[in-house]
Amino acid sequence: MATIPSTILHNLFYFPSRKGPRHSFSTCHASFSYTHKISAKSSAVALNGGQAFYKLTDSQKSVIPFRLFGPSSRFLQMDSMETCSSGDISVKSASAESGSTSTVSQTVSGIVHLIVSLGIILATDKILKKAFVAAAIKFPSALFGMFCIFSVLVILDSTVPAAATGLMNFFEPALLFIQRWLPLFYVPSLVVLPLSVKDIPAASGIKICFIIVGGWLATLSVAGYTAITVRKIVKTEMTDAEPMGKPSPFAPIEVWTWTGIFLVSFVSSLFYPTMLGTSARTCLPFLLASTVLGYMVGSGLPSGVKKVFHPIICCAVSADLAALAFGYLSRSGLDPVLGYYLTKVASNPGAGDVLMGFLGSVILSFAFSMFKQRKLVKRHAAEIFTSVMVSTIFSLYSTALVGRLVGLEPSLTISILPRCITVALALSIVSLFEGTNASLTAAVVVVTGLVGANFVQAMLDKLRFRDPIARGIATASSAHGLGTAALSAKEPEALPFCAIAYALNGIFGSLLCSVPAVRESLIAVVG
Repeated sequence: MATIPSTILHNLFYFPSRKGPRHSFSTCHASFSYTHKISAKSSAVALNGGQAFYKLTDSQKSVIPFRLFGPSSRFLQMDSMETCSSGDISVKSASAESGSTSTVSQTVSGIVHLIVSLGIILATDKILKKAFVAAAIKFPSALFGMFCIFSVLVILDSTVPAAATGLMNFFEPALLFIQRWLPLFYVPSLVVLPLSVKDIPAASGIKICFIIVGGWLATLSVAGYTAITVRKIVKTEMTDAEPMGKPSPFAPIEVWTWTGIFLVSFVSSLFYPTMLGTSARTCLPFLLASTVLGYMVGSGLPSGVKKVFHPIICCAVSADLAALAFGYLSRSGLDPVLGYYLTKVASNPGAGDVLMGFLGSVILSFAFSMFKQRKLVKRHAAEIFTSVMVSTIFSLYSTALVGRLVGLEPSLTISILPRCITVALALSIVSLFEGTNASLTAAVVVVTGLVGANFVQAMLDKLRFRDPIARGIATASSAHGLGTAALSAKEPEALPFCAIAYALNGIFGSLLCSVPAVRESLIAVVG
């Protein structure tokens, strides 16, 4: 056991007086107290929670216990307080206040930055949509905007590189926001799936499921093997991708905030069904909150559970349960509440309309991802463009052929033709055909993406697709946005290839189906 001579202690910590019953002293770093005792032979010295013992000689009968300040210690009270320099305290106080003010200002600045950058992207999407509708252009406006943004960035990079970098940095908060919530924007079609399939016979539903699963696997294989084959032909060596930023995880305060919104708005909607003017607008807050909460809870599940119970499923189930509970308590039933969820009326939006309103901005955001990886995309243009064209053609015509072979109704087969193309573009494609079910199209696209999101990584491994080019192209070509979100979350190096294949797949599919001869050939295959 350690022994500390009392003389050393006395020299280290000088006490003005050693007489009297009890005295306390305070300095900037330590607090001391001692008690005059005659009979004590030894005593303990506590050092930040530990003890050191020392023995006193006959001439040294005083016990001098002392305690250095630890993390949770406080100044001892004393008759006459001695403090550090008032100047030191003032400096520390001013520094703390300055740091607190700086943190608050940075937080406010960050929020404003996010709102402005995201607002510009959303406004651009809305303006383009209105312009294309006024001009009667059926080509997807978001894709046009994506390539315009990409072109502007490329031109700035070649002329004023600093301006291109500044533009990328300015929109970074908006891009991280979109990446963080990307899967959520595809949920509405899955939430209202009960309304979309209620008029479809069970036998037809089974055939559609067969086409979805089998078609996803076939398209995944075709796209991946095409990319590998072209790689072997052109012999382009793989280089590292630019690092991609990752969004922050969900904080407990976010969960509690959305929980509060859900409870308050749910109860308010029960007692005041048209409090916000219409039933859809009144139900919007709690339906939106239930969707967001489902996504947060699903995102926090263990990775093993998420392989079979994807956050998107948890998200859709949460929204449906909220709609079911409200329909039961309000005695209105489930179907009307699901109708409030996705109204497809701009003047009377529901929660689903708000979420799907971000789909155009998602496509616009791909311009920044492609620009960040422009050197990589240019280097592997042969693999990317060839794989996308082959997989798109295969997906459209194989769906038409299999639908005919299994005896699926022609109108349903045409409705699911763009199953591997993102929702925003798939809806544009089916609008070129007559007698289609747009709700079924959206639902099939989401289910296809859901299948890909759950099983894409395992299947890519089994097919032995190792490099990010083949993995990214195969994923985006077969499972569009949801597959992209699932893969890029664990393999960010594949994101640029997912993004460009995702966009090009929709573009090429839209261009093909806009040609009358191609549409007629697809209809002929369907029969």
